[in-house]
Amino acid sequence: MKVISVDPEVMHGTPCFNGTRVPIEYVFSYLPDRLQEFLANYPTVERKQVNELMHQLPQILAQVPPHVLSSVA
Repeated sequence: MKVISVDPEVMHGTPCFNGTRVPIEYVFSYLPDRLQEFLANYPTVERKQVNELMHQLPQILAQVPPHVLSSVA
């Protein structure tokens, strides 16, 4: 399942949940205690997408160049 899409014409290229205009970064402000609230506020994102994102996150982060991660920390 493709979880993240990046399209310059959708949210200016911000990584979003595939098939939506909801940036993936939004979900992290809801975790772990407010996931239900996130899903209620963004009904176009399915729980299975969030679960799959959490599952894929280690592989996704492994593909990010180290200099990018160090600039975020």
